[in-house]
Amino acid sequence: MSHLFPTYSKWEIEPESAKGTFIYGKDGKTYLDFTSGIGVCNLGHCQEEVKTAVEQQLNKFWHVSNMFPIDLQEKTAALLTKASGLDVVFFANSGAEANEAAIKLARKATGKTKILTFLQSFHGRTFATMSATGQDKIKQGYGPMLETFEYLLYNDLTALKEKIKDDVAAVMLEVIQGEGGVHPAKKEFLQEVEALCKENGVLLIIDEIQTGIGRTGKPFGFQHYQIKPDIISVAKGLANGIPVGAIVADGKLKEVFGPGSHGTTFGGNPIAMAAAAKTLEIIFKEAFLEEVQQKSTFLFSLLQQKLASIQMVKEIRGIGLMIGIELDQSVSNILGELRSEGLIVLNAGDNVIRLLPSLNTSKEEIEKAVFTLEKALNIYAKTTV
Repeated sequence: MSHLFPTYSKWEIEPESAKGTFIYGKDGKTYLDFTSGIGVCNLGHCQEEVKTAVEQQLNKFWHVSNMFPIDLQEKTAALLTKASGLDVVFFANSGAEANEAAIKLARKATGKTKILTFLQSFHGRTFATMSATGQDKIKQGYGPMLETFEYLLYNDLTALKEKIKDDVAAVMLEVIQGEGGVHPAKKEFLQEVEALCKENGVLLIIDEIQTGIGRTGKPFGFQHYQIKPDIISVAKGLANGIPVGAIVADGKLKEVFGPGSHGTTFGGNPIAMAAAAKTLEIIFKEAFLEEVQQKSTFLFSLLQQKLASIQMVKEIRGIGLMIGIELDQSVSNILGELRSEGLIVLNAGDNVIRLLPSLNTSKEEIEKAVFTLEKALNIYAKTTV
């Protein structure tokens, strides 16, 4: 009997160890991991430089509280602000906490309460971030949501123009809706969102939990769109597997979060900061990001070549190494078949296979993953004719 709440439907694989792009199961099998812990281990499992940085900090001190100045917080914040073009950082423990902080900051800064988000979005599972999420399925059983959120159609400017008014504190969105099916925003849509926010005195919050930290081939996903948000939230890939989250914001908002306005016991923990600083130093190098873009081009090309003609494949989409393969049927059984063949991937909704390989995965590993996908989809295509 398990003593855990059954909040997750567990896979049949129990990890023994993991290294790079591979998970080694207690069943003696080796699995090619194209999930990266749901977009977390962007440098792969047990990356040596990150491991060394964590070990060094473990031998100094683990926790002292945010009452103390901590050099690693300043170092990590400087890396985030330089890469984003924003100015100030608040550290939390997770993506949901980061989005909570973004929501609080926007409301306090503007004195307004309404926040516009989008259908099929995902922003977290705390009460406020669940309320911000535009998917009914995660809200079932919890009663009325917070009424300050309103949900619009993604990539639809007509709806936004009708709703963005003086009483709106912020527009909150993902540049690629990850959990909602890997749907990238259209460039003209995001640029108009930014313009409308400026016209109406509304803050623009970009949820970069999954798209940030090099996942799209740039430090942050919004940088593909030539826009500048007021606040971004980051987590997942920020410390390559050590729990951490953050918001990065425009300097005009700095004094809004003054002493006593917000807080966290564990946010900015020295162990997490050691991992985050080293992760960012590696990922934010121009040469590293160029390689991510090259691997993305290679992977998309291979997917189109091998999968696009399979009848059940409707569309292949995404940016960088965040890719969705939409099928004309549920993917649940196919994911199980792929695991049995040694490839671990995710779903995004009911009918989308989601690929989130580590950013330093090799071309050989990419070829192996696509070969396994092609084999499994061809088998399923034949059995469903």
